[in-house]
Amino acid sequence: MCRLKYVGMYALKNKREVWRVQYMLAKIRKAARELLILAEDDPRRLFEGEALVNRMMRLGVLKPEERRLDYVLGLTVPQFLERRLATMVLKKKMARSHHEARVMIYQRHIRVGKQLVNIPSFMVRVENESQITHAANSSLASNKPGRTKKMKAKGKGKEHKRPDEPEGEAADE
Repeated sequence: MCRLKYVGMYALKNKREVWRVQYMLAKIRKAARELLILAEDDPRRLFEGEALVNRMMRLGVLKPEERRLDYVLGLTVPQFLERRLATMVLKKKMARSHHEARVMIYQRHIRVGKQLVNIPSFMVRVENESQITHAANSSLASNKPGRTKKMKAKGKGKEHKRPDEPEGEAADE
């Protein structure tokens, strides 16, 4: 699939985010290829291969029935993009679109476990998937109004007057 389609589908900031995932995937595949060249009973292949597969399992890009090095070679960019925090927030229906999810994360409304995360490309592990919630101090988590709603409720949000301007003069001349 084209890189630009990934940018649109997953609301990425730019192509550099796709390139970063592709680079990470290339390093993982290279490590798997090097391990597959070794003999089946080679201690390095057994140890490092199992570690690589376990890491991919923790990230959630491999399923439990795919616990072999051969499947690591078949990993794709969309599998990694699906594990990003922005995509997970959208899947949990905490946001209506990828763009809204991205903004919510940047504005520090989302946390993973106890950790407040403001990076949309944060890779969510399987064990943390259920711990994605609104931040405790977020106006989205509680029914407390945010800064803008408070200002509108006071009536200050509509007028734009300078504090040094006298009451009788018009603001726009």
